[in-house]
Order: sequence, then structure tokens, then C-alpha cells
Amino acid sequence: MAHKTAPDAGRRSERSRRATLEAALELVGEVGYPKLTIEAIAARAGVGKQTIYRWWPSKAAVLLDAFAALGEQAAAEAGESEIPDTGDLEADLKLVVRATVDELTSPRYDVPARALAAEGVVNPELGAEFVSRLLEPSLQLYVRRLRAAQEAGQAAPHLDPRVALELLVGPITHRWLLRTLPLSHAYADTLVETALHGIAPR
Repeated sequence: MAHKTAPDAGRRSERSRRATLEAALELVGEVGYPKLTIEAIAARAGVGKQTIYRWWPSKAAVLLDAFAALGEQAAAEAGESEIPDTGDLEADLKLVVRATVDELTSPRYDVPARALAAEGVVNPELGAEFVSRLLEPSLQLYVRRLRAAQEAGQAAPHLDPRVALELLVGPITHRWLLRTLPLSHAYADTLVETALHGIAPR
């Protein structure tokens, strides 16, 4: 008599978790965050509502994990865990700022990112987790690259890397949030050049 292998509950749970995260990303893009519900996520993922509530306390928590997984997938596909250090600081920064523009103008990234940013304003706990889990690790990549540039004599020794990186990411975030002006690679390049060379005549 053939021996039957017992179902792998861990594998089944992981499939359900991934299906839930993917469902959350799909639905927020289709109906928007205000109309997103746990019930709709459960139906799309093919799991029970109580299964979702065992893992996440709210739709915001589901979306946060889904967005984190999306970022991890993008990083794995890019094959880079740090900002490149080719010895050319300007070229390296232009590369990563252009990639940021591409992310922010991608509907798959844009919609959940806006939803989480808005929810974080009224939900301080979620906002703090969004910053600590997703935003701060990305900002630290800039800090490490700018410190390496300082050590190589490519950036001023008195430079505060935190302030310097905000000169790059701040204007991009401003344009993205307000949708006042377009984001483009040309804008990314101009931003890096202005941040590196300043506005005063040399």
C-alpha cells in the first residue's frame, strides 16, 4: 500500500500568505484604498477572512507587508543591495535617482505607496512602521554611498550625508505627492547636478 505524504501546512500557509499580498496589491490598484476591504482581499486570494485576521490586524497592515514584498522582489530582480560605487559619484547617484523616478511613476508602485503615505498621516503607528521598515533602509543606502564618497575625497568632509540625501529625495517626493510637475530622467539628472554642484557660481 502506497504511503501518502501528509499535506505540508507550512507550504500551504505560505501560498495563502503570498496570494493575500498579491490580492491586496491588485485590488488597491483596481478600486483604490478607501474601497479596499479584508473581505475583498480574502475573496480574491481564495482564503478565509479569519485566515487574514490571524496574520494581520487591518487592511493597512496587509498592504504594508504587500508593499514590502514588492520592494524585496524589485531589489532581487535588480541584483543590487547597495548604490553602485564606480568611483563616479555623479553617475552613481543619477543611476539610483532615475530608478527612483521609474518606481514612483510605475502604477504598481505608485498606488499602494500613496495609500500607505496617506494612511500613515492619520495612523501614526502605521506611519512609523512604514518609515522604519521601508523608507529608512533605502535612505541608509544613500548615507553609506555618500560616506564612501567622503572617504574617497569626492565629497566635502564636513558634509552631513543625511542632509545631502534629502536634497535628492525631498524634491522627488514633493513632485510625486503633489503631482504638480512631471517626474522624468531629465529631472533626476538635473536634481543630482544641482545637489552636487550647488547654485552659487564656482
